[in-house]
Amino acid sequence: MNVIEALPAAIADELDQIIQRGLGTVFPAAQIAVHFNGEWRLNQSWGWIDPETRTHPCTVTTHFDLASVTKLFTTTAFLRWLSVHGLKLDDPLDMLIPEFSASGARPIGGGVDPHTKAPLPILEGMQGKTVDPSQVTFRHLLTHTSGLPAWMPVYQAAGEPPLPPTEHDPIPREERWRRAFEYLVNTPFVNQPGVEVRYSDIGLMLLGEAVRRMAYSGDLANEVIVSAGMGRDFGFLTEVISEEKRWTIVPTETDATWRKRRVWGEVHDENACGVGKVAGHAGIFAPAYKVALLGLRWLKQNESEIGDLMGEAIREQARTGDERRGLGWMLKSPVNSSAGDRFSPDSFGHTGFTGTSLWIDPDKQLVVALLTNRVYYGRERVGIHDVRRAVHDCLAKLADS
Repeated sequence: MNVIEALPAAIADELDQIIQRGLGTVFPAAQIAVHFNGEWRLNQSWGWIDPETRTHPCTVTTHFDLASVTKLFTTTAFLRWLSVHGLKLDDPLDMLIPEFSASGARPIGGGVDPHTKAPLPILEGMQGKTVDPSQVTFRHLLTHTSGLPAWMPVYQAAGEPPLPPTEHDPIPREERWRRAFEYLVNTPFVNQPGVEVRYSDIGLMLLGEAVRRMAYSGDLANEVIVSAGMGRDFGFLTEVISEEKRWTIVPTETDATWRKRRVWGEVHDENACGVGKVAGHAGIFAPAYKVALLGLRWLKQNESEIGDLMGEAIREQARTGDERRGLGWMLKSPVNSSAGDRFSPDSFGHTGFTGTSLWIDPDKQLVVALLTNRVYYGRERVGIHDVRRAVHDCLAKLADS
């Protein structure tokens, strides 16, 4: 898709000011794609792939690491295959992945902090208790109520750090995943299934394996692209890439502890990278308009394309405090507030740790894909939340214009 700028002047000026304030401080590059009331209204880019030398500008075809926005593609693929196989949301995960419950009851642990990598304490009252993994259902994974930890160092079980993406990895992707999978299906729980919403990358990694086993191709990387139904100029970066292709991708963080290099042309998330660059929770690279196309499919709610659970997926299925979850989707709430104040209460979306997001407002018929590489300056850099809210509040004014 070409550059599109069809916003009212006042909204366009406000949006540009928001992005310009973030450039060079919160992120070096950004893209936004907007579909409103049946029309594409924006497809625009800002910033640089190389912010130090500024010889390669970000364009509307530049690819960003979507991080956890990948989960929406996995969810779409899963729901598409669920109806094909006649499975139900409340069927147990071990119907597809019997290895998950083969070990029998598993202990409850504390998990690991995904950012500091420090062990977390066991929840009060859970010391010494166990969980029967056969009780975990597909619904639990989709609503983040499985009782599985938010994060564990799966990549450490998968092998040595991969070489840079311009070089061939000596460990085949299939071998990396085999090692990681053995670790995943024996991961300790942090709570009983169905008790609370606790965001879990581990759960979505397992959901990705469920998709792989359901798909006729047997390949998760292929299946999420086919299910998205919008061509192939996006996806997981599974092959060795050229230096030329690298310049079509924005870099992310400098990984000083594991890969010991600037992450560029490979997925930022350690677990996704370590298990072979393909996972259900992270790993897809795409430009903003491709992400917005996925949002448009969900806005239109064409069940013949994805399945008869589309409506259920964007309605509240689980709630803990103010955190509301559909099936794979965040629902707007004080906790999931990156959509700002002006998006409608029925809005749904998802964010990604690298600085990406997709939000859909069915009442306003508005889809906004906002991509940045905010981790370029380090994962602790603040400011992306305020930028997201300001962008969405600005673009929601389209419904008033």
